[in-house]
Amino acid sequence: MKADPAVQRRLLDLAGVDAELARVRHQRRTMPELAEVADGEKAAQAKRDAQVAVQMQLDDLDREVARQEKEIDAVRAREDRDRKLLAGGTVGAKQLTDLEHELATLERRQAILEDDLLELMERREAVEMDGKHASVELAKAEEALAEANRRRDENLADLDTNESRRDAERAKILPDIPEDLLALYERKRRQKGIGAALLRARRCGACRIELDRREISRIKETAGDEVLECEECGAILIRTPESGL
Repeated sequence: MKADPAVQRRLLDLAGVDAELARVRHQRRTMPELAEVADGEKAAQAKRDAQVAVQMQLDDLDREVARQEKEIDAVRAREDRDRKLLAGGTVGAKQLTDLEHELATLERRQAILEDDLLELMERREAVEMDGKHASVELAKAEEALAEANRRRDENLADLDTNESRRDAERAKILPDIPEDLLALYERKRRQKGIGAALLRARRCGACRIELDRREISRIKETAGDEVLECEECGAILIRTPESGL
């Protein structure tokens, strides 16, 4: 294949743009903020789960407290009724004895229930403190996640801007390159990652391998408009005064 040396050198501009585009896409896939966001989302979810677990404990304790208070109220109501019967003086001796016994039982029962209620309230207070701590930890996790998201989005915006600029540069270069030469370049780029490279100081800019004397002699004897390929990596070799020929 033949192409004007100036047109061949235009491939170096295209290769430079493509290398920058490849770098941008690699950065988009591997930026540290992506891992930070993923870790942050896991941490925030764990804190949310912890907060939900604490709230469930509080709900259970609230139900238990309500049940205990209801039972205490029932005991107190029964005790009030018995005391009114005693105060009324209308009961017989046997019923009087029974009421006194029942009152003593109710007093003991009420004391036990009130002790149990106090213990429940103390447990609830402790769990409530756990809930406040869980809320603080969740807020910290969500703040860290938001910061990671912000930095990720800033980096992505910068990369998008860079990519748009390079795409525009590429669009300007493409019309300068003949279709057959461009097709060869694109095929090389798909196969090797680099479509064209500068031959500098007798070294291929793509694979970085120094060409031997035989190959250098062959290149020297080749017409300037002949399209050359590196025999090591297959990239299109572009000759300039830097090539050391």
